[in-house]
Amino acid sequence: MTASIATSQTILVVGGGISGMTAALEAAECGRDVVLVERSATLGGRTALLYRYFPKMCHPTCGLEINLRRLKGNRRVRVMTMAEVVGIQGSRGAYTARLKIRPRYVNEHCTACGDCASAVSAEIPNPYNYGLDKIKAAHLPHAMAYPQRYVIDPSLIGTPEADKAQAACKAGAIDLAMQEEMVELAVGAVVWATGWKPYDAEKIQPYGYGRFPNVITSLEFERLADPAGPTGGKLLRPSDGKEATNIAFIQCAGSRDENHLRHCSRICCMASLKQTQYVREAHGEAARSTVYYIDIRAIDRFEDFYQMVQRDTTVSFVKSKVARIAQADNGDPVLHGVDTEGYHRYATPHDLVVLAVGMEPEASGIRLPDDLITDSSGFIEGSADGGMCGAGSASSPLDVNRSVQSATGAALRAIKVIHQTAREEA
Repeated sequence: MTASIATSQTILVVGGGISGMTAALEAAECGRDVVLVERSATLGGRTALLYRYFPKMCHPTCGLEINLRRLKGNRRVRVMTMAEVVGIQGSRGAYTARLKIRPRYVNEHCTACGDCASAVSAEIPNPYNYGLDKIKAAHLPHAMAYPQRYVIDPSLIGTPEADKAQAACKAGAIDLAMQEEMVELAVGAVVWATGWKPYDAEKIQPYGYGRFPNVITSLEFERLADPAGPTGGKLLRPSDGKEATNIAFIQCAGSRDENHLRHCSRICCMASLKQTQYVREAHGEAARSTVYYIDIRAIDRFEDFYQMVQRDTTVSFVKSKVARIAQADNGDPVLHGVDTEGYHRYATPHDLVVLAVGMEPEASGIRLPDDLITDSSGFIEGSADGGMCGAGSASSPLDVNRSVQSATGAALRAIKVIHQTAREEA
């Protein structure tokens, strides 16, 4: 294990998505030293995988690009990617965090030229497109990746392909001898910005996700719509590559359900309303989007967006909790249920079904300290002594805008802890 770095006046931010980046930057720009830890190869989290934000329909570059510029210009933030917190001990003002850093096999000399990727033929499922396509085993995660540095997948190590990648690198950036490291940090406060993960749609057995190829999640659909995604922005059915023009959006897929997630995930209604506009953009007046819903929860400024979608002649709404999905011989998913506004049964075929899956805290797969308090759904509230707190969608189901607001609040709470610790030590 390497020697301890940082001090009790340092803030540790766990998670490098939009919330973690915001918390780190707000604290650093207030004069505090921050270590920002992200377990994947790049910052940005799920926000970097969006095609567009609602309600303005702008691209993630609007927010992420500004934050990345702020990060590059702030020496108080130390970014550690491919680093995972494996343990935290201590109390407010005096924590020791243990980090496991996985090898990237590419050092800071990388110029992101792509020669290593060109030299290898091995491919892996692309995690940034939810496995809908493949990517070279030597790759840059995505266009907005920070740091702009390639990654060598561990499956390549010890093979001739790895040697080809190393030989192709003119900058001498590929280091195949890199090993896993353990690092200790002494920090005064911890912000948990570990984000969220989609509910496992396979658990919703009546909907056939995983069995019926033309039933996908809202996150997968977001990548299909993106020109940088697996289909170049075309809305193609996974089963046969046919363009999908008649698409069903099922709300509350796993949310507000005693058998799955009890809570409302908040973002799902707006995400589906946004995605109906992707269908219109792709197919014009020939588009057909049907939203199956319990109720639409579009609050505050989002109500205007909802009303705009309601006026869209290519979008229809069916007030119904879909009971089950079957698959026709031609691969069409067929939705079965009861329209509660007309109280008649339906069996409606669609080209493609998009499940608006609920949000779970990503922290459910992370080893959290014993004294960290979580709510009944696993979202992080903080520690009893105030030294640790949750931020963004790690603390509650939140959209991007509210996640940023939450992260700013978390940064202020962490700064308060540092100031109090300094006074107590003086």
